[in-house]
Amino acid sequence: MIKRILSEQIKRIATVSPIIGIVGPRQSGKTTLAKAVFPKYTYINLEQPDIRQYAQNDPKAFLAQYNDKVILDEIQRVPELFSYLQVKVDNDKKMGQYILTGSQHFLMLQSITQSLAGRISIFSLYPLSYEELQDAKEQKNDLYTQIWYGGYPRLYEQEISPVTWLNNYIQTYIDRDVSLISQITNLKSFETFLHVIAGRTGQLLNLTTLGNELGVAHNTIKSWVNLLETSGIIHLLQPFFSNITKRLIKTPKLYFTDTGLVCRLLGIESPSQLNTHPLYGSIFETHVVMEYIKFYLNRGVSPNIYFWRDKKGLEADLFKSIPGSKIDMFEIKSSQTIPENAFASLKQIQETVKDKVSLNVIYGGDENQPRSTGQIISWSSLPKFLSK
Repeated sequence: MIKRILSEQIKRIATVSPIIGIVGPRQSGKTTLAKAVFPKYTYINLEQPDIRQYAQNDPKAFLAQYNDKVILDEIQRVPELFSYLQVKVDNDKKMGQYILTGSQHFLMLQSITQSLAGRISIFSLYPLSYEELQDAKEQKNDLYTQIWYGGYPRLYEQEISPVTWLNNYIQTYIDRDVSLISQITNLKSFETFLHVIAGRTGQLLNLTTLGNELGVAHNTIKSWVNLLETSGIIHLLQPFFSNITKRLIKTPKLYFTDTGLVCRLLGIESPSQLNTHPLYGSIFETHVVMEYIKFYLNRGVSPNIYFWRDKKGLEADLFKSIPGSKIDMFEIKSSQTIPENAFASLKQIQETVKDKVSLNVIYGGDENQPRSTGQIISWSSLPKFLSK
């Protein structure tokens, strides 16, 4: 097993919280993590029909039997348990009593809002970060191969072909998860949508354009995007805007949470094809943005990042405002050589923001260079940079 950075934070919080929730996309390693952090806990898989039926039909008796130090896997399959869990932990007052895992964010979060607020600490687990792969010495030898593989743990633990495994992943997601958690009747149309939206990773989300291209109503596209987001397949990065200027756009940018999945949906058959692929810049940006997000989530901290873009197209790919301190701005460049005038766009934004700002350019090469204007950061050095 590749050790997950999040494990230490979960272990610590379990001493002060009665319930731990681990949510994330299918096959991101939630069950493996829960078992590794809590090896002495009783493991219950609610995917098993007989156990699920028992929990649904008599939740009080179920929790009386499994009453302490229990991992409840795929908890979203039995939402009836949540209100009973509330009563149970309130009466027992034990810390780390239940560990809940689930593939679908929104089923858990909706129930938590109603029943478990204040009783549960929630952690998001995405596929393996490059930092975790480096620590385990499982990273790929070059950037193209790393992006093409992505970070789903099974690809590293069993050395399975990404093409075969990700094809099965896509089909399982559509046939099983989508059918389970939505009212979508035309799964073929949704599958087409999934392939089309992969081509929008790293770009502004335009629901109208997507609807027109697919011949699907605006509200349907909106619900499909929400489904992908809440099941952890995509992340919507919100724009930063304030009263500083009304010229800033308010549309989010869409990123797939795993670049290997993007490559598979786009039909990229080998790492070498990325070198000349027209969407490589967006795919590289997706990799960097998700590495940034995973760095903080793996430490149990909200990333609190945005992007900054005005209506003329002037943009900072990542924008983090630290109240009372400074603003961190990042531009992401896929080239393997340091671009000329690397800080030009960020300096223009700096003049608009008029605050103390650090300027940073993350690029696809290997060197790190401290400049008088800002930092040039290699894609592989981002975790080390953020750790400072």
